[in-house]
Amino acid sequence: MSLNTALSGLLNAQDGLNVVSNNLANAGTIGFKSGSAQFTDIYAAGGTNGIGQGATAAGTQQNFTQGNLETTGNPLNLAIQGNGFFITTNAGTTSYSRDGAFQLSPTGQLLNSNGSSVQGFGIKANGQANGLLGPVTISTGPEAAKPTAQVNLNAALNSADPVITSAFNSANPATYDQATSVTAYDSLGNANRVQLYFARQPASASATTPNPWSIYAQPETASGSTVGTPTTLTTLTFNSSGGLTSGGSAALNVNWGNGAASSNIGFDFTGTTLSNQNFAVNSLTNNGYAAGTYTGTAVDAQGNVNVSYSNGQSKAVATLALASFINNQGLNPTSGNLFEPTNQSGAAVVNQAGAGVNGTLVSGSLEKSNVQTSNALVELLNYQEAYQANTSVIQGAQRDVQKLLQLS
Repeated sequence: MSLNTALSGLLNAQDGLNVVSNNLANAGTIGFKSGSAQFTDIYAAGGTNGIGQGATAAGTQQNFTQGNLETTGNPLNLAIQGNGFFITTNAGTTSYSRDGAFQLSPTGQLLNSNGSSVQGFGIKANGQANGLLGPVTISTGPEAAKPTAQVNLNAALNSADPVITSAFNSANPATYDQATSVTAYDSLGNANRVQLYFARQPASASATTPNPWSIYAQPETASGSTVGTPTTLTTLTFNSSGGLTSGGSAALNVNWGNGAASSNIGFDFTGTTLSNQNFAVNSLTNNGYAAGTYTGTAVDAQGNVNVSYSNGQSKAVATLALASFINNQGLNPTSGNLFEPTNQSGAAVVNQAGAGVNGTLVSGSLEKSNVQTSNALVELLNYQEAYQANTSVIQGAQRDVQKLLQLS
């Protein structure tokens, strides 16, 4: 009896040593979750108040406490702050991990350190996640130019500027009061310009409102050459309070003559006011841009993946997905710092970061192993002592058996 009991203790101590040794071996593994060996006692079937017959292993319980975050500065390094697991696939097998040390493949696919594909949601036209799970692919190619189709300009005009009675001539400053310019990108990405001239016009004899203002436009190529002749873009009218009442929208057609497609540029002067303040452009927006090269990728706290370009543009290309489980303890750890679901863990509930019970993401950081080295070393010593103690019991039982055999 004592021999079998001590043997069970020896085997359990060995199991414990294996678990603790695995913890120590993974003390530097990103996102690793430590385990602790579980045991249960053994009694004879139907026995009452009997002597125990040892112990048996009852599996390994994972410790899913948060590991410390380490700043790396790499935008493709991600740490989960709170609950959740990254979702990866490899050869059709879906696994889950806390390891966010990601990298881009030559084709732009986001991979983990094992070469598994990181999963996320695609992006709808409005920039929101579409809920369709699939590999995250990041294009590192150039961004094509977008020709300017809309310019919004909000200006403050000075009601004390002189009334212009001469015919407009861009070369003669006496034929306009104020001037400014806006960039107009063509289909080749050239940064052309449209010069805008503001002239206070005479009021009609019966007018009870402020003088109208004409806006003239003169397109110029990127090299500074004028295109065509100046044109009257629009005429603005105002009420007695200086608020814009008409003429706020206009369009300008331009054939740049440089091989680019002709441009049809809409202008919106909504918000332009008339007062005794000096002329100023309060705001200016332009929906066009030049071509650009890939400069980097950034991921925000909700897992939105944004790609940036040298032309100052950025766009969302995907949203990383996180999985949560009813019972993390039911997950089965596998090689590669991965977990697989079981009946005990329940099925994966998939959302983006910050949704449901999922935590948020910290970009440029990694979650370190949650192994407490000092505690693991103490456990190691305890299991070693238990192993040695059970070995001594077995050796003592062997001596007793030998003596009995000698007596016989």
